[in-house]
Amino acid sequence: MKIGLVGFAGSGKTTVFNTMTGLDVPIGYGGEVRLGTVRVPDERIDRLSAIFRPKKTIYAEMTFCDVPGEHGAERTGLSSRTLSTIREQEALALVLRDFEDPAAGGDANPLRDLNAFSDECALADLALVEGLLTRARKENLPPADRDRLEMMRGVLEDGRPLRTLSADQLDRDSLRSYQLLTDRPLLVVVNRDEDRAAASLPDDLVGRIDELGAAGLVLSASAEAEIAALDPDDQTAFLQDLGLTEPALSRFIRSAYGLLDLISFFTVGEDEVRAWTITRGMTARKAAGRIHSDLERGFIRAEVMPYAAFMEYGSEQAVKAAGRFQTEGKEYIVADGDILNIRFNV
Repeated sequence: MKIGLVGFAGSGKTTVFNTMTGLDVPIGYGGEVRLGTVRVPDERIDRLSAIFRPKKTIYAEMTFCDVPGEHGAERTGLSSRTLSTIREQEALALVLRDFEDPAAGGDANPLRDLNAFSDECALADLALVEGLLTRARKENLPPADRDRLEMMRGVLEDGRPLRTLSADQLDRDSLRSYQLLTDRPLLVVVNRDEDRAAASLPDDLVGRIDELGAAGLVLSASAEAEIAALDPDDQTAFLQDLGLTEPALSRFIRSAYGLLDLISFFTVGEDEVRAWTITRGMTARKAAGRIHSDLERGFIRAEVMPYAAFMEYGSEQAVKAAGRFQTEGKEYIVADGDILNIRFNV
């Protein structure tokens, strides 16, 4: 999963990037895209690994992309280069400044910056959709295609992002190659001073985030960066001083998984215990394809043990004896925490 950290200069975006990834890239304008990959913490895979003692334990991963912000006091918008980089991301985390910083220029106003970012993305999408619509008319594409583009244009002109449309309203598979900005899942990260790190978001900002079909998260990147540098035994006390119960990375990943509707299933054995990330509602056959395309192509059945059942009974044999072992076909909907063994023949 690839998440782009985006935002205007001075928002603390790179500090958030360093906090999440454990890297120490320079703060300030560099112009280049920075990448950092972290493993997704999951106590379930820790416990499974302790039981199976495999040669390898592989966690799900999340890649953060630090998209350069616009530089210079005269720039308040997003350049075509930045917008192009943003289009390449699977999901967006918009970092908004909510702390005083004379060097950043002007008062902190997260709602203003959220609206500015949303407006620019909408204008970029509107230009793209209008271009597609012009081409559709010239090439005399089917009425259904033109109607869909007309509908999308109307939504954007109405000030609504495309992500607010349901799957019934918008066939996203056919539009994936266009990389529409306002259809990207959006997590709004409000970056504050440490003394307000645990305070709730104001109602007007919450309401706007909801209107945009996004999710919100509060953190203090500067404080979290200091905490992340501490020994694990010391981190809990400092988090409690901020009124928090877990570090920013854990809260960010949980919010991102919820926003993207992601779950994990597991494969286990003496060689490897591994977590696999899929979208909620995915069938067993499609999930098998995440492991290897041969498993999807030659899928026969999935042998399923719910994680809770395995931990309750302690072994595959005991799960079978308790009647909790499942043999499922290709249309089985994989549940969060399922332990899968795929039977296939190619």
